[in-house]
Amino acid sequence: MRVIAGRYGSRPLRSLRGMDIRPTSDRLRETLFDVLTAGNPSALKGTVWIDLYAGTGAVGIEALSRGAGMVYFVESSRNATQLVHENLRSLHIDSGYEILGKDAIRALRMLEKRGVAADYVFLDPPYRMTNEYETALETLGNDGPVHSGAAVIAEHQSKAQLPEEAGGLRRYRTLVQGDAALSFYRMMG
Repeated sequence: MRVIAGRYGSRPLRSLRGMDIRPTSDRLRETLFDVLTAGNPSALKGTVWIDLYAGTGAVGIEALSRGAGMVYFVESSRNATQLVHENLRSLHIDSGYEILGKDAIRALRMLEKRGVAADYVFLDPPYRMTNEYETALETLGNDGPVHSGAAVIAEHQSKAQLPEEAGGLRRYRTLVQGDAALSFYRMMG
C-alpha cells in the first residue's frame, strides 16, 4: 500500500492484519481521486476532509498529499489510531490533521458542535458493520459537519445496497471496481 500521487506520492503506508482494517486499495483510491480532481491537480487545495472509519488513514493521507488543508481522521480502534499516527509520522506530516479516537457518530456530533464544515467526507466502515453506513449517512445528512456543496463518499461491497437518500443527502453516482464500490452523495436542494 502506498500514497498514489501528490507531495507524498509513491511513499509506502503500513497496515494491520485482519478484516476489520481493510484498506482502500491503491487502485480504488486512484479512481476516487481521479474523479474528485477531474484533471485539475489543485482541485483539492485547502479543502477540509473527514476520513470516517479511517483504518490506516490512507484516504486522508492521500487527500493531504494532494493539498487538503485539514483532515479529521476518525477511528474508534486504538490499534488503528496508533497506525494512523505511525503512517503520518513516517511521512513527516506534523500539521493539517487531527486524529479523533472516537465512535464515528460521536465524532461527527463533536465536529458539528465545533463548527466544522467539511468539503469531503469519506466513510468506509468494516463491511460486516452494514448498519454503520445508514447511521453515518443519516447523521451527515441531518445537520452533520458538512457544508451544502460537500461530497460524501461511501466505500462498500459492490453487492451491498446503500440508500438512495439519507437525511438531506442524495446519491448521484456509483462506481464499481471489482467487489468494491464507491457511492457519491450530495446535499439535496
